[in-house]
Amino acid sequence: MAETKTMKEKVALVTGAGMGIGLACAEAFARAGYITVLSDISPTLKL
Repeated sequence: MAETKTMKEKVALVTGAGMGIGLACAEAFARAGYITVLSDISPTLKL
């Protein structure tokens, strides 16, 4: 994800972040500098 001026001091809430597309999105937001909040329904996943 390319960093732009509009991505500074932003928060991303990612549901379904335990695996697959949700996890990939969460990782991309975190790498881009977002404050990233993760959520997933599975109690056994270790994020």
